[in-house]
Amino acid sequence: MLKLFARRLGAALAASAFFLIGTAAAQGGKPLRIVVPFPAGGTADILPRAVAAKLQGAFPAGVLIDNRPGAGGNIGAEAVFNAPPDGDTLMASPPAPIAINQHLYRKLAFDPAKWVPVTMIATVPNVLVVNPKLPVRDVPELIAYLKANPGKLSFASQGNGTTSHLTAALFMQLTGTRMVHVPYKGTSPALVDLIGGQVDLFFDNLSSSLPFHQSGKLRIVSIADAQRSPALPEVPTFAEQKLPAMNAVTWFALVAPPGTPAARVQATQKAFAEALALPEVKQQFAEQGAEPRGWDSARTAQFIEAESAKWSKVVKTANVTVD
Repeated sequence: MLKLFARRLGAALAASAFFLIGTAAAQGGKPLRIVVPFPAGGTADILPRAVAAKLQGAFPAGVLIDNRPGAGGNIGAEAVFNAPPDGDTLMASPPAPIAINQHLYRKLAFDPAKWVPVTMIATVPNVLVVNPKLPVRDVPELIAYLKANPGKLSFASQGNGTTSHLTAALFMQLTGTRMVHVPYKGTSPALVDLIGGQVDLFFDNLSSSLPFHQSGKLRIVSIADAQRSPALPEVPTFAEQKLPAMNAVTWFALVAPPGTPAARVQATQKAFAEALALPEVKQQFAEQGAEPRGWDSARTAQFIEAESAKWSKVVKTANVTVD
């Protein structure tokens, strides 16, 4: 399990601190290949590209972003999982193939519990976004409306078993409410129909919905994070609206194949943390509503394990499956 790996990694690093090598030396002249298991153009692709552009000093041979979308992230994940564990091939991904898909799919060609966490690239809060015509302006009003009209409102998702679907399921479990699920093939078509009024609400990540909130086409009524977002400081969190357990963020982690050496993991994490601290990278992330992280491997492992446990419970309670 990830917790066990975190302990082993700490021991290995302590025992071999004198043997750590620089990232550039570890490269051996090969470029670093980062597989993104989702299409180009989305937040999952934009964030690692922003960091990759600042890694030339650590990776003189360059950094390649390789988009391998399909099957909820499973196609790209399988390719990385079976890659040589030399640290030259990594995966940068949102939660699905790292912490969620094992609870949704009956069979996977890889074991998410064996990923070697490298670092957390960023977190992006999920938000509750509604069509402006919906007669609610905050979470208590929405809950009251749903209880007065059970099963009458519909919510969009990026697809069955996606974070937007599971976040809505978590909300219904916490509030004892019912809504109709309308799955889409991605964020863009869901937002189009939400703007058009074909669906009533959507639990989206902040970066996608923010421009439509700012233009008045949609209304964000709550942030599913511990604190308000710097990108939207006027919008309260769910905790501020008396629903503290409603905490759901979309995160983007960097992981390596099983057996990747601890020294290489630490060197790569350090390079990413330094790039994430650059003002220009922070600015690019802020434009996506993302908070750069750069956590070490142990902290990343603990976070992923907690996220996996949380969503496993939601999946089982809502009886969500993906064939």
